Amino acid sequence: MQDQLYLRIPGPTPVPPRVLRALAQPMVGHRDPLMDERVARITARLKPLFGTQGKVFLLAGSGTLAMETLLVNLTAPGDEVLVVTNGNFGERFAAIARDHKRNVHTLSFPPGVPTDPEAFRGALAAHPNLRAVIVTHCETSTSLLNPVRELAAIVREVRPEALVLVDGVSSIAGVEMAMDAWGIDGVATGSQKALMSPPGLAIVALGPRALEAMRAVDGPRFYADLRRYEDSLAKNTTPFTPAVSLLFALDEALNLIEEEGYEGVFARHRLMRDMTRAGIRALGLPLLVEDDAYASPTVTAVDVEALGPKRVLATLREHFSVVFASGQGNLTPRIVRIGHMGYVSPSDVLHYLAAFEVTLELLGHPVRRGAAVAAAAEVYTAWATASSSPTR
Repeated sequence: MQDQLYLRIPGPTPVPPRVLRALAQPMVGHRDPLMDERVARITARLKPLFGTQGKVFLLAGSGTLAMETLLVNLTAPGDEVLVVTNGNFGERFAAIARDHKRNVHTLSFPPGVPTDPEAFRGALAAHPNLRAVIVTHCETSTSLLNPVRELAAIVREVRPEALVLVDGVSSIAGVEMAMDAWGIDGVATGSQKALMSPPGLAIVALGPRALEAMRAVDGPRFYADLRRYEDSLAKNTTPFTPAVSLLFALDEALNLIEEEGYEGVFARHRLMRDMTRAGIRALGLPLLVEDDAYASPTVTAVDVEALGPKRVLATLREHFSVVFASGQGNLTPRIVRIGHMGYVSPSDVLHYLAAFEVTLELLGHPVRRGAAVAAAAEVYTAWATASSSPTR
C-alpha cells in the first residue's frame, strides 16, 4: 500500500509525527513578532550542531542552494579553489564553482575511497594561491565519511590563509561537527536529512573568518547574499519571505534532538550504521566503503551488481513497501543505498534488514535465514549491555 511506504533513503527522510503536527500550525506573517522569536530561537539552537559561535543563516531552498551560497559569499570570480571529490556531490560542488567562474582544481578519489591525507597535502602545496578548500563530509552517493577534522588541520598547517568549506548536507545532526575547534570556516546543510524536517530549508553556518570574508568579497549575488541575511538576522528576521511552515517543523525537530541529547543522537547514528553493516556482511554482500573508520553513520551503500539494483529495489518495494535508494552516475548499475538518519531507530534497522534478506532470497541470492537480523542484534545487544542510557 502506498501509504505504508517505509522510506529508508538518504533524503528526504521520515518526518516524526510531532514535526508533522508542527507543520499544521496556523500561518503567521513572516514579519510577525512570533516569527522573529522563532528565527532567533532556531538560529541559536542550530549553532551547537555545527559547533560554532559564529552565525547560522536560514534560506528557503535545497541543500544545493546552501552549497552555492557558501561559494558565492566566500569566494569571487577568478579565485582559486580546491575541491576534493569522492563521489557525485563533491563533483557537484566542483560544477557549482566552475559555473560561477572560479578557477577550480580537483583532487579526486575512486568511489568509496577516503581522502588520502598525504595526497591532500600535496595538492595544497601545488596550489599556493588557494582562496578556499572544499570537502564533502558525508559523500551521500557512496556512503563515505571524509576525515574533515584531519583535513582541516592540514589546511591550517599548509595553507592557513585558505578557507575550509564543508558540504555537511547529510552529516549535520547525524555526525559530530565542531567547526570552531576543527578550524572549519563554513558548512552547508539542508533540512531534509538528519534534521528530520521536510525539504526546503538551506542552512549555512559561518565561523569568524568566514564572516569577515563574506563582508569583503566582491562578487555578484542577490537572493543568496548573506550580507543581507546578516543585516536581517540582527533584527531576528530574514531579508526575503522564509519558508514559514518549515521553520515551524525545524523548531520542533530541534526539540526532539535536544531531548535525546546531541551525544545520544550521534551515538544512535553510529549504532545504526554498525548494525546495518554487520547485517549486510552476514548476507555476503560487499559494502562500497570497506573500512569501518570511513563509513558514514547516516547512509550505507551496498554492492548488488550481481543481482541488479533495479530488481532489488523493485522487489523490496513490491513485497515489503521498503524503499532504498538507487546509486548515482556510474554507480547506478552497481549499488543500492540505505538511509539511516534522522527519525530512524535500531528497530527500523532490524525491520529493513529482515525485508532485504527475504528480498535477496526471492531473487535467488543464497542466504541463511535470520543471519542479517542476528548479526545486527548482536551489535545492538553488545551496545545495550555496555550502555547505561536508552537509544532514543
